[in-house]
Amino acid sequence: MRLFGREFLPARNSYARITTPGAERARERLLLAAAKQQEDLFDYFETDINGYDEDMAERMREYYGPNKLTRAKQESMARKVIGAFVNPFTIVLFVLAAISLATDVITAKPGSRDPSAFIIIMTMITVSGMLRFVQELRGGQAAQKLTEMVETTIAVKRLNEDRKEIPIDEIVAGDILYLAAGDMVPADARIIKAKDLFVSQASLTGESEPVEKYAHTYNEDNSLSKNPLDYNNLAFMGSNVISGSATALVIAVGDDTVFGGIAQRLQAKKEPTSFEKGVNGVSWVLIRFMMVMVPVVLFVNGFTKGDWMEASLFALSVAVGLTPEMLPMIVSANLSKGASAMSRKKVIVKDLNSIQNFGAMDILCADKTGTLTLDHVTLLKSMDVHGNEDQRVLRHAYLNSYYQTGLKNLMDIAIIQYAAERGLVESWSGYRKMDEIPFDFNRRRMSVVVANGKTQLICKGAIEEMLQVSAFAEYRGEVVPLTDELKAEIRATVAQLNLDGLRVLGISQKSNPSPVGAFSVADEQDMVLMGYLAFLDPPKESAEKAIRALGEYGVSVKILTGDNDSVTRCVCRQVGLPVERILLGSGVEELDDTALAAEVERTTVFAKLSPAQKVRIVAALRRNGHTVGYMGDGINDAAALKEADVGVSVDNAVDIAKESANIILLEKDLMVLEQGVIEGRKTYANTIKYIKMTASSNFGNMLSVLAASACLPFLPMLPIQILALNLLYDICCVTIPFDNVDADYLRVPRRWDPSSISRFMMWIGPASSVFDVTTYLLLYFLICPGVFGGAFHSLDARAQAGFTALFHTGWFVESLWSQTLVIHMIRTPRIPFAQSRASWKVTVMTTLGIAAGTLIPYTPFGRMLDMSALPGMFFPILAVTILGYMALVTALKKVFVRRYGELL
Repeated sequence: MRLFGREFLPARNSYARITTPGAERARERLLLAAAKQQEDLFDYFETDINGYDEDMAERMREYYGPNKLTRAKQESMARKVIGAFVNPFTIVLFVLAAISLATDVITAKPGSRDPSAFIIIMTMITVSGMLRFVQELRGGQAAQKLTEMVETTIAVKRLNEDRKEIPIDEIVAGDILYLAAGDMVPADARIIKAKDLFVSQASLTGESEPVEKYAHTYNEDNSLSKNPLDYNNLAFMGSNVISGSATALVIAVGDDTVFGGIAQRLQAKKEPTSFEKGVNGVSWVLIRFMMVMVPVVLFVNGFTKGDWMEASLFALSVAVGLTPEMLPMIVSANLSKGASAMSRKKVIVKDLNSIQNFGAMDILCADKTGTLTLDHVTLLKSMDVHGNEDQRVLRHAYLNSYYQTGLKNLMDIAIIQYAAERGLVESWSGYRKMDEIPFDFNRRRMSVVVANGKTQLICKGAIEEMLQVSAFAEYRGEVVPLTDELKAEIRATVAQLNLDGLRVLGISQKSNPSPVGAFSVADEQDMVLMGYLAFLDPPKESAEKAIRALGEYGVSVKILTGDNDSVTRCVCRQVGLPVERILLGSGVEELDDTALAAEVERTTVFAKLSPAQKVRIVAALRRNGHTVGYMGDGINDAAALKEADVGVSVDNAVDIAKESANIILLEKDLMVLEQGVIEGRKTYANTIKYIKMTASSNFGNMLSVLAASACLPFLPMLPIQILALNLLYDICCVTIPFDNVDADYLRVPRRWDPSSISRFMMWIGPASSVFDVTTYLLLYFLICPGVFGGAFHSLDARAQAGFTALFHTGWFVESLWSQTLVIHMIRTPRIPFAQSRASWKVTVMTTLGIAAGTLIPYTPFGRMLDMSALPGMFFPILAVTILGYMALVTALKKVFVRRYGELL
């Protein structure tokens, strides 16, 4: 009788017809297996405790597939290269390169050909594309790390053969496994027999303590958890057997395992981050403006001047002038500067783009274990039965842990370290060990017998176990019978400690037990309960300060953990994170995407989560418009690290988490998160400064060009002069990545908004046109006629050429001054030079740029650009014009901030 429909156990050759992800198939299959009787499972897989013969194993391998994590089909090298070099951003650069090639090489006169601009732009494209190409190649390594982690062997039973070790990729669904301490579980399996089986699932679930596994069957009940990781009759690929042994039936292999589902998700193409969306949005804004402006300029000049070839060259030059061609360099320099600053704080930035995403982040999701906590058990305090500190309890616990000869667990080590750190060990050195009764999982306790004047049996174990073997308790300084009322009081005290996220062990003692050589489990009775030991996986010292600092910078923290809610609540309280709502993984499973989107906004802590549920929560936050960071260190965090806009891992993370992360902290100091946010926002601020100031000033210049083209009998500026103007301006901008950023600007998360660039261009750009037009009028009607002795149309051809050259020179210098000084005006919403100063690098470079541009007309290079020396009367007019322009921009940006809330 087949108990599972084939939709739950699909054949490998039917995968193409299945739209459910591998993780979902694994979940459904495991939930069914947890609730089926062993005989029914054996019947379905047509096997028994003796296992398959080799023929049947091969048939099952063909049907369900091998126990391997398949890799996504690799893209060809050509497709990877095209994907790296062709995107909206590089399209703008390719257009610029084509323009430069046309104007500077193809159509230029034989003696004036200059390919340098074309070479520079193509170099930018090459560098940008190569960086992206390398990052894409590294992206596929995460899934390979998962595969490498499970290359080992396991003991199986095959029909008519003794138990034998085989490579785990030869395991098939339905195989009988034998698990022992030290084994890595090679597939998802149902426990058939178990003896004291403890399995560490920390890398999958985040639980710091091993989980005991049993062979029982769950009743099919709608109230049961929908998360297979909650069932303790299932074992999962990638987990480790800490102690005990078990026989297990393989339910799922390869991609159909929980582990395989994580690997498949890591191979899926990641949604564009906020940085990538922002850059693409900016690129399309620039492209749309070019598509509108270039034809308009072409037709205006073509119809008014009659020279369509010259008009075409001029229109192409206008396109160059409209586009901030230094944007890739500015972005790369900003990102590299941020990465360099973080490296000095021992932070590895694997993906440069993640620096800006860090600054845009407004929600940080963090796993608890190993990220906020130290991921090792610490003894918090030793107490009497009332919950008061008691050093006698610590002494007896120390003697128990120190003198036992079995494997010391994390709590034994914590007790010994706690005593040593407080200098108490030497005062307790007078004891000698007489005997011991080792720990076993049935008793769940262990005892030692020590002597120091008198002989004592000291027993340590779980509270319920200690209550069973204790007949007395030390209560208010006296040894009294352990009544039901006293037991209730003790249980209430322990329950409160558990509610605080503490693990509690009890300590009991008994004086003068059986003679040496006759000690046994029977002596563990009629003991006196002395008190408790409370243990905790403590938070990192920097966690509380980091959370508080992130809050001051507008970043809220949410905890996403596989650990239980009580422990999580306690850790959150210790690191100063208010817990208003806790949502468990079982609750997440019941919510559809719409309901989850609302729930993630009002919930601070999510506990008992599966890896897939973590991914759903991160994805829901991103769909809600948040820029999400995720911090984790386990296999269970890998998919969420990839899903987030920026993934952060820590120094002691598993390889797969480090591979999936964008940023890795080499030290445990979480305060570098604050520094990362600051560097990210500086990166964004200085990038958006360049884009907005350049796009707006260039847009204003192009409006001026249109006005002049329609009215002047000659081009307002030669194409080569426009390119020279842009070159000088771009050189002034190379120091913008090193500019200062106002402190209050860094306090708020920043994300890319292409529409704000359009608004900024429309508001600030035309301001320069006002003064460009006044400069036109003064040059055309006052300065040039004053130098050449008459109006343009009254002059001969030679004088008209001089008139035109002087006009071009005057507008070139005025444009350079206005464009360059506006850097200081737009870089801050405050009053420049007085309330906010640029960095000395920006100040020096802009000063040198203005000086160089002003002197060019007096040099041989200026004559090569068809420029002429400016008369002295020009400069007072220039000073008044620039002062008026700066005053107008100051007024406009204040209005802009009042209307739209921010300048940059």
